[in-house]
Amino acid sequence: MKTRIMTLAALILTLPAVLCAQAIPLYYDRYSFLPAPPAAYQEGLLGFDNPAGVAYLKTGETRFFWSTEGNDASSFYNWGIYSAIPYLGFSSQTTKFGSLKVRDYRISLAAGKDGFAFGLGYGWSTGDGNNGPLGREKLLSIGSIIRPSKYASIGMIQYLSLVSKANEFVGEIGIRPLGTSRLTLFGDIALPRKVGLSDAPYSAGLAVEIAPGIDLVGRYFESEAFTVGVNLSLGRFGLGGQSHYDSKQKLSRYTYSVRMGGLKPSIFNTVGQVNKRYLPMNLKGTVDYQKYVLFDDGTVRFYDLLKNIRAAANDPRIGVIALNIASLRILPEHAWELREELLKAKKSGKGLIIFIETPEITGYHLASAADRIILDPQGFIMLPGFTMGKTYFKGTLEKLGLGFDEWRFFKYKSAAEVLSREKMSDADREQYQDYVDVWYETVRDDICRSRGFTTEQYDKLIDSNVFFMPEDALQFRLVDTLARWSDLDKIVRNFTGKKKYSIPARELLDNALVPSEWGCRPQVAIVYGLGECAMESGIKARSLEKTIARMESDRNVKAVVFRVDSPGGDAMASDVVAEAIKKCAKRKPVIVSQGQVAGSGGYWISMYGDSIVAGPNSITGSIGVIGGWLYDKGFSGKLGMTSDNVKRGEHAELGFGIRVPFLGMTVPSRNLTGDERRRVEEIIRRFYDSFIVRVAQGRNMSEERVRQIAEGHFYAGTTGKEIGLVDEVGGLMTALAMAAEKAGLKPDEFDVIEMPKYKGFLKFPDLSPVRTEVADEPFYRYIKLLSDRPGQPLPMLLPGTYPTVK
Repeated sequence: MKTRIMTLAALILTLPAVLCAQAIPLYYDRYSFLPAPPAAYQEGLLGFDNPAGVAYLKTGETRFFWSTEGNDASSFYNWGIYSAIPYLGFSSQTTKFGSLKVRDYRISLAAGKDGFAFGLGYGWSTGDGNNGPLGREKLLSIGSIIRPSKYASIGMIQYLSLVSKANEFVGEIGIRPLGTSRLTLFGDIALPRKVGLSDAPYSAGLAVEIAPGIDLVGRYFESEAFTVGVNLSLGRFGLGGQSHYDSKQKLSRYTYSVRMGGLKPSIFNTVGQVNKRYLPMNLKGTVDYQKYVLFDDGTVRFYDLLKNIRAAANDPRIGVIALNIASLRILPEHAWELREELLKAKKSGKGLIIFIETPEITGYHLASAADRIILDPQGFIMLPGFTMGKTYFKGTLEKLGLGFDEWRFFKYKSAAEVLSREKMSDADREQYQDYVDVWYETVRDDICRSRGFTTEQYDKLIDSNVFFMPEDALQFRLVDTLARWSDLDKIVRNFTGKKKYSIPARELLDNALVPSEWGCRPQVAIVYGLGECAMESGIKARSLEKTIARMESDRNVKAVVFRVDSPGGDAMASDVVAEAIKKCAKRKPVIVSQGQVAGSGGYWISMYGDSIVAGPNSITGSIGVIGGWLYDKGFSGKLGMTSDNVKRGEHAELGFGIRVPFLGMTVPSRNLTGDERRRVEEIIRRFYDSFIVRVAQGRNMSEERVRQIAEGHFYAGTTGKEIGLVDEVGGLMTALAMAAEKAGLKPDEFDVIEMPKYKGFLKFPDLSPVRTEVADEPFYRYIKLLSDRPGQPLPMLLPGTYPTVK
C-alpha cells in the first residue's frame, strides 16, 4: 500500500510538467488497453485508436475494457466502451490521473476495402480537468491500414491536437509468417512532436492462436515493461484479460475485456452442437438471378439458394435441411441445379425434408431428392409429362391485313415460322421432340433413382394416373407423409428421433463467420448475361462489355464464370459481348455456365469461354440466323390510316410505312422486290458463315463439323456435350468449382462476387398493367423486334417457346 501511495504522489507531482510539455498523453498511455497494435490484431479499439480500423469490420461490434487499480484483480479503475459498425465508430474512454478523471470521446469514419483503408477520427475530452489541457483537448486522428497480402498489415496514424501544437505519429506493422492468424508478429513505434527516432518509444510482440478462438498475446515495450494476455472467443461473445508488468518486471495491474458482435472463428461454435440444429427454408416467389435492392416482388435469388444449401452442408451443427417449395416458381433447369446441390448435401450426411402442396412435374422432380416428401393433407400432385409447342399466327396476320415473308435458309432455324405457317415444320417437330425426350428421360431417371421406381412403373404413373390425391400419392409411394409446414418441428423430431432447434440461413457458419484473413481474398466473379441479346436491353451489351473488361483488369478477380440465360437476338450485341469474353479469357480462366436457354445469340456469347457447362435440359446450340419481313397488306386500310413520303435513293422507302399508335411499331408499306430479297439472302448467308467460323474457332472444331450440327438446330445440354458444343453437364456451382480449380484456388480460399447482383435499387410501381402484359407477350416481343430491326439478320430463338417457370 505504501508503494502505491508513493507512486500516486509522484504521478500527481509530475503531471503539471508532463502537461506543459505534451498537451496530449503519449500513445502508449492513451491506449493502454491495447494488447497489440490495432492494424495487427482484431481491429484494436474499433477506431478509437486507428480510425481506419472500422473499415475492416463486417458487422457491428461493441467492446468493453476495464483495468484494475494496481494488482487488485477485483478492483475497477479505468474503463472504456468502444462501438462500431462497418465504416463508422463511436467510443468513450474514462481515464484517471491521480485525483483527476477525464473522459475521451471519439467519432471515427473510414472508407476502403480489404486491401487498403483510410479513416478520420475526431475526439474531445471532458471531466475534472475542464480548465486544464486534459479536459479541453480536441484531437484529430488520421489513419490508414494497408494489407497488401495475407502476410502483412501496415498501419499509420497521425494525431493532431486542435488546441495546441502537440502531435504524434504512430507506425504499426503486423507479420503473419504462415499467412493465417495462427501466428502474428507485430511491432509499433510512436513519434511525439520533437522526439527523434532514436528516442522514440516502441513495442513488439506476438499473438499465437493455440486453437480457433483461443489466443495468447505477449507484448514487450522499449521501457522494458511488458504485457501477457489471453483472448477467448465464444462466437458472438468474447472475453479477454492481460497482465501488465512495469519496467521493473513487477505486476502493476490487470486489464479485462468483453466483446459482443460478429461471429468469430472458435472451437466453441460447434462444441455440443453437432447435428443439433436444422435449417428451415420457406421459399416463396419466383427464382431469378437478380432482384431489386428495395421493395422487390418476392424474387428468390438463385445463387443465394445454392449458397445457403452449400453452407448448410458445410455446417456441422446442421442435421436436417427442410424446404417448403409449395409457393416456389422455378425454371426446370434451375430446379435440376437446386436438386443436385441438395443431393450433395444429403451425401455429406444431412437429412432432407421437402414440403409440397400442389406440385406439377418440375416441382415434384425437385422434391424427389428428399429423404421425406411431405404433402399437404388437402394437396395433390399432377404428373402429366412434358409438352412444348407454339402458337401460329399466319391466319391472324391475314385477317389483320399483314403480310409476312419468312427468310429461312437453314433447316432448323424455325423462329419465324410462327408467322408464316399454321403448324410445325417437320424439322422443327424433330428438334422439339428430341429435346422433350431428353427432358422427360432426365426427370424420369432422377425420380426413379430417388424413389425406387422402375422406368415402367414411372411411365405408367404418367400415362395412366396423372392426378394424385393425397391418399393416392401415399399408395404409389410418391410421398412419405401427409402434414403441414406448421408441423415442421414435429416432423423433424419424428424423422430424426430427437428434438432439434431451427437456425436461420444467415446464421450458418459459412454465411456468418467474420473472416480473419488479411488482404483482399481472391475472387471468382459471376457475370450475368440475361435476356435477349440487345445493346441497351436484355443483356445490355454495352454495359456488359464494360463489366467484363473490369473483371479482366481486376487483379483480385482470378477467374470469371459467365452465366448465360439468353435466347439470342441482335448479332452486333452478341458479338460485342463474345469479343469481350474472348479478350478476358486470354488473361484469366472464363467458364461459361448456361442456364435454361443459351441458344443462337446466347450460344454466340458463350463460345469463347475456356469451357462451357450446361444442365441436362439447357437449350444450347441453335447456330443459325433468321430474318423476316412484316409488311402492310391491307392493314392500314382497315385502320383508316395512310402514309406518304418523299425519297432520294432507290430503296430509301423500304422500311417506311404507317406508325401504329400505342404499340410503337412501324409497318412497312411494301414487301421486298426480287432483287432486294436476293440481297437479303446473301447477307444472311454471310452472317451465318461468319457465325460458323467463330464457333469453329471458339470450340476448336472444324468448320465442316460445325456445319453438320448447325443449321439452326437447338439441343438439350446432354446432347450438346455428345456433339462437342458443351464440355460438362452441370450447373452454376459446377462452373464455379471449375473456374477456381483452373485459377489454382482451393475451395475455401476465395470469395464469389456477382456482376451485377441487383436489377436496380428500387422497382417502381407499374402504372400501365395492360400495356405491360402486352409488352411481355412473346409474340409481341418478336413482332416488335422485327419492326425495330427491319431486314436485319437475327441469331435468336423465338421467345416463349422454351420451358418457363412452374
